Amino acid sequence: MSHLPGRPPSPPSGDQLAPLLAAFEGRPAVVGGVGKDPVNEPMIRHWCEALGDSSAAYSGPDAVAPPAMLQVWTMGGLSGNPGRSAAYEELLDLLDGAGCTSVVATDCEQEYLRPLRPGDLVAFDSVVESVSGPKTTKLGTGYFVTTRTDVRVDGEPVGTHRFRILKYAPVRAYAPSRAPESAESPEGRKPAATRPRPVINRDNAGFWDGVDRRRLLIQRCLGCRTLRFPWLPGCNACGHGEWDTVEASGEGTVFSYVVLHHPPFPAFDPPYAVGLIELAEGVRIVSNVVGVPYDKVRIGMPVRLEFVRYEEGQPELPVFRGDLPAEVGG
Repeated sequence: MSHLPGRPPSPPSGDQLAPLLAAFEGRPAVVGGVGKDPVNEPMIRHWCEALGDSSAAYSGPDAVAPPAMLQVWTMGGLSGNPGRSAAYEELLDLLDGAGCTSVVATDCEQEYLRPLRPGDLVAFDSVVESVSGPKTTKLGTGYFVTTRTDVRVDGEPVGTHRFRILKYAPVRAYAPSRAPESAESPEGRKPAATRPRPVINRDNAGFWDGVDRRRLLIQRCLGCRTLRFPWLPGCNACGHGEWDTVEASGEGTVFSYVVLHHPPFPAFDPPYAVGLIELAEGVRIVSNVVGVPYDKVRIGMPVRLEFVRYEEGQPELPVFRGDLPAEVGG
């Protein structure tokens, strides 16, 4: 990494970067972190309402916090965590200097050792657990950085949270290009890329089997008969592992929605509306709202299930068609 006097050093190459990054493994990311708020009932209530989780375990005098809220109690908010280490900042700066200036969160893993209860004040430390070698993705080439956060209450371990990000050099041609105007699409525009295929695994294969038959299937617990969506390997209400399915009627309303303008993704043509649809059966599903202009979508709008194949060779997808009131549509 030698450089001429008076000029900034060149960023390290891939071969030079690997040992520099490996040296950060095991170094602290946050030291002496303390939750900005104790575990509390209002935040638990907001979480449960947002996820539609009405379990009795999360309310009342003996309430516990939902286990998946473990990270919530360690988050620094807009002001950040004051215990964030210089080593972690140095790691991010090194990746920035190598051109990996963009970041996306990829996944997390959690382990629960005991329930958290209102009034608990968490303490935590984070460490850089691993930094991958260079990986090439559709977003660009970068490095996966995994941090492990050990959470405690009164010195007792209560859980572990692993969080993984991708720091990458963005592909400048990532935005979809526009084809010349043609009669092939109503807008005279044609996406240049192919839509990603749905990820199908053993837990959701039954759902996609139903979609192949143009049926929207909802899981039903054989223990407590609770309906659940998205599909899970076991009941989140009673823990029972056996289930059957019921077919959704297709009727629903827009419970919430966002309009995506940026960033553009290959084969998608923003702006478009993505809705959280509350089905007549009571569960909610995320899908596109179609048939109405994106800026006319409203909370409470009635919608109806449709199946659409966007590209040849791709599976059909469940979407929801909205209906505008006459005075709005006209």
